Amino acid sequence: MSYVRGFLPWIVLAIASSVFGWQWGAVAAFAAGVVLLNQDRRAGRQPGELELGGLAYFLALALLAFVAPHSPLEAYAGALSSAWLAVIAGVGLAMGRPFTLAIARRSVDERTARHPMFLHINTVITAVWAASFATTALLGATCVVLGEPEPMRIAVQALGFAVPAMFTRAYVARIEGRRGALAAA
Repeated sequence: MSYVRGFLPWIVLAIASSVFGWQWGAVAAFAAGVVLLNQDRRAGRQPGELELGGLAYFLALALLAFVAPHSPLEAYAGALSSAWLAVIAGVGLAMGRPFTLAIARRSVDERTARHPMFLHINTVITAVWAASFATTALLGATCVVLGEPEPMRIAVQALGFAVPAMFTRAYVARIEGRRGALAAA
């Protein structure tokens, strides 16, 4: 559930953009991001790169969408979102701060969060997300260039989240299974 919460503003962007247009989708995503950021601050949690990078993107997208509502970039909004997420994930990896750390820390104690293996696991998971975001951006842009219908673009975006989410769940389960086996031995 914590991964869904982390990506909630992006989900709001996708849904609201298709219903109300990209301008209002960006505004709704920004608002959702601000609400989550305020909830985190009240709970004493620092914002992560995903949250801050998302807010910057939603603000820039809203400004672009209102200044140039008929921009040809509107067709590429999904691909641009995935590309921006790839940048957030890639920069976090380069800085040794995988974006999944902030999400994963919510579900573990402080001792576990400080363990070097925790960082390693999140580095692997973030690398998979980064690769998926980059691939989704390329496939999404290709769909636009080739004139693929909207359902195809939506399927590409959905798979771009579903595949790394399934990997994350399976990888974490595998690690926990190994840890349980070692504890029992």
